[in-house]
Amino acid sequence: MSTYLIGDIHGCYDELIALLAQVEFSPERDTLWLTGDLVARGPGSLEVLRYVRSLGDAVRLVLGNHDLHLLAVFAGISRNKPKDRLTPLLEAPDADELINWLRRQPLLQVDEEKKLVMAHAGITPQWDIDTARQCARDVEAVLSSDSYPFFLDAMYGDMPNNWSPELSGLARLRFISNAFTRMRYCFPNGQLDMYCKDVPENAPAPLKPWFALPGPVAQEYSIVFGHWASLEGKGAPEGIYALDTGCCWGGDLTCLRWEDKAWFVQPSNRQDDADEAAVAS
Repeated sequence: MSTYLIGDIHGCYDELIALLAQVEFSPERDTLWLTGDLVARGPGSLEVLRYVRSLGDAVRLVLGNHDLHLLAVFAGISRNKPKDRLTPLLEAPDADELINWLRRQPLLQVDEEKKLVMAHAGITPQWDIDTARQCARDVEAVLSSDSYPFFLDAMYGDMPNNWSPELSGLARLRFISNAFTRMRYCFPNGQLDMYCKDVPENAPAPLKPWFALPGPVAQEYSIVFGHWASLEGKGAPEGIYALDTGCCWGGDLTCLRWEDKAWFVQPSNRQDDADEAAVAS
């Protein structure tokens, strides 16, 4: 009985299936954790959603920024960009079912027994675990309601970029979704910087990766995240695991088996896209 944590799939269905075969994953026995961004850029977003949904309780996932963008595209709020390769999914006969399933997935996973937390972009150092849980619930409640298009229309934007318990309404929801799904860098006080996408060694001062700043969640839990392909799975401190290794850019799809911390990789089928691996997802 094993727990397998896999980084951003981005529609790379063939690589996902090959990686699961490599580790001999069994949904009857094992649990699969997915860091979000199931869709976009790779050719198999439809197949990925169908497969992940079919796993039922054997999978624990979080939503990423590309998953939220898919919801916005399906709702007619945002444009379907050809590079995202979402048209087969949007035109599928079961698209309604898949989208309604997707929008009811969480932004945060917490396992108290394993002392393990997963969010797509990470956990802002401004939050403790109770705040993170409540913030996730705030957005999840809206996404699962009939009024979810109003949030999707308002989620695009970089402000506010500083957490306060006094934040309310759409401003609060936008900060939460940005922190969970788009965050990379923070100022020393924990305020989000939503502009820099460079690798840490090239980031301008005083910006630091969110995981380089002390925060209460990281003191108590291990944190697993995706989103940041240009890290190539490197650079996070002990107890924090970066799993997006840019499969859709020609990199690898990476898996961590939690119980023994063994790593597994499946090379991308798109090796000719390797020169794009440094492009931020």
